[in-house]
Amino acid sequence: MKNIKVGVIGMGRIGKIHFDNLKNQIEHVEVLAISDPFFTKNVGVPNISSEELIQHKDIEAVIICSPTDTHADYISLCAKAGKHVFCEKPHDLSVNRVLETLQEVRDSGVKLMLGFNRRFDPNFQKIRSLVQQGEIGDVHLLKITSRDPAPPSLEYLKSSGGMFLDMTIHDFDMARFIMGKEVGEVYAVAGAFTSESVQEANDIDTAVITLKYEDGTMAVIDNSRKAIYGYDQRLEIFGSKGMAKVDNNKPDTHVLYNEYGAHGALPLNFFMERYTMSYKVEMQKFIEALVDDQPLPISGIDGLKAMMIALAAQLSIAENRPVTIKEISEEKVGREYTEQIIVK
Repeated sequence: MKNIKVGVIGMGRIGKIHFDNLKNQIEHVEVLAISDPFFTKNVGVPNISSEELIQHKDIEAVIICSPTDTHADYISLCAKAGKHVFCEKPHDLSVNRVLETLQEVRDSGVKLMLGFNRRFDPNFQKIRSLVQQGEIGDVHLLKITSRDPAPPSLEYLKSSGGMFLDMTIHDFDMARFIMGKEVGEVYAVAGAFTSESVQEANDIDTAVITLKYEDGTMAVIDNSRKAIYGYDQRLEIFGSKGMAKVDNNKPDTHVLYNEYGAHGALPLNFFMERYTMSYKVEMQKFIEALVDDQPLPISGIDGLKAMMIALAAQLSIAENRPVTIKEISEEKVGREYTEQIIVK
């Protein structure tokens, strides 16, 4: 079985995770180069410019972990060079730019996978399988709690696209993935309570979003940028046959009982620890799809659909009303593209 030769653009927190997994944890792959002008550590492969990496004659796939505002440009260059792409979310902050690059990818015949790693978490995969097997019965309601331990820096916030496109987009994707249904309507309320930096960036840090699926069933998402007790990642699904839930992962499961009450470990600190396994499996599935020339588990269209939910949530806050996905798709995407590309 052949090895897929790859290059990694961007060696920040997530880039290092993917690089380490590709080098040490995943079969049938060889990392030929990285590209990051601010990364100086010797990792055993050349650190070259992004243009050199994309044009490298032996590299077959590019892993894009650079800042958001570079993603679409790199995807476009990769499509023109005939390189397969794994790109961290979001694809871009402009719908038009996403559409342009999706068309370039489609025309070039390369594969594009977006980094929605939570789909590969063993706990969430178990919930999805219970839904698919009918163990929950007719599913009526999904509840997702997603709270970060601390807000990011002001510099990061200013270029992130806002909490819905940067953070909650994972939850929007999970809402589609777990239920296996498309969202029809979004209503959101939000505020900025945890950080002056969030307010200065004209962003939000706390939100409750209600999603109504096309069949009338519902999901509720609550977000916060600052949970002082750690990385809060919980999910509950309720239906006619019962309920299933996923609680937080912790370093250990001890509980101390004394005269002051019961005390246990806090949740894992942040996404690097909580989703270690999901990052590995996500990249493994990408490489396997290239080796076997099979469809990818997550497509660029999945990224676009999560983005449209995020845009609907933004508009809902701005206009204080429920917003349909149809409004967003026809205004931002265009009816013809929706019918020809997204629905397929």
